[in-house]
Amino acid sequence: MRQVDYRGLAALDAVIDYGSFDKAAAALSITQSAVSQRIRMLENSAGELLIVRSQPPSPTEAGQRLIAHYRQVRLLEAALFERPEVGEAKPEIAIAVNADSAATWLQEAVTPLMSSGDCMLHIRLDDQDHTLTMLREGRVFGCVTSETAQVAGTTSTPLGVMRYLCVASPAFAARWFPDGMTSMAVQQAPVLEFDRKDMLQERFIAQRTGYTAHYPHHAFASSDGFVRFVEAGFGYGMLPILQCEPALKAGTLVDLTPGDYLDVPLIWHMWDIQTPFTRLLSDNVISTARKWLL
Repeated sequence: MRQVDYRGLAALDAVIDYGSFDKAAAALSITQSAVSQRIRMLENSAGELLIVRSQPPSPTEAGQRLIAHYRQVRLLEAALFERPEVGEAKPEIAIAVNADSAATWLQEAVTPLMSSGDCMLHIRLDDQDHTLTMLREGRVFGCVTSETAQVAGTTSTPLGVMRYLCVASPAFAARWFPDGMTSMAVQQAPVLEFDRKDMLQERFIAQRTGYTAHYPHHAFASSDGFVRFVEAGFGYGMLPILQCEPALKAGTLVDLTPGDYLDVPLIWHMWDIQTPFTRLLSDNVISTARKWLL
């Protein structure tokens, strides 16, 4: 049976996590040449390339599998000890969530874990249609996603539905949508989207008007800033009702399509790794999401 070189795995993980050999060496308290040597030995043992020497370095498919294994082993090892000794690295858990969950209900879910200081949580943001890729590649322990595909070795739990409304400032609505949201209007009015992965607006426009071609749009990848930009009249956009309800009540935003909305089911996927920290995190994510989502 082939023996796993965990010093080599630690070096591999650090290079990818920190984005350079220099920073990985500093994190591991060894020299850069030692990091390179450990990875070369690991690649010789594996019989294939594990890192693409780009800027920043990126793992090959085989390298990503080894990193996923290493991170799962670290989580399991952390469960063997109630608390790390002084000077010993604390266990880390990485999760991926969509920005709208991070801006609304996630803080309540992670408070018990993060406030204790016994475990370090790394929260990575991506579109809800893409977070499952991070889980599949082993980059995170769990993710909030809209995808229903099952990944071997993981469990999935429905969280509820995040409802999105199409909103704008009153002045913007009066200027660009005097006759409501029509296919002609959406070809002229600037949309505010989160980033190139954001498909919510495209889906809603097609659902509402049947229009599926190009429309003008701005992009601003900040969930909190997104609300302020829409309120400022820079564009119209899709916002979760959890986030825009106060502005709707205050009159700084208006619903462009009253009674029409877009529902996005969210699911919690996690590797089947049972430790006190992962159980606490998972239980809180599920219970908090179900408290706030439809």
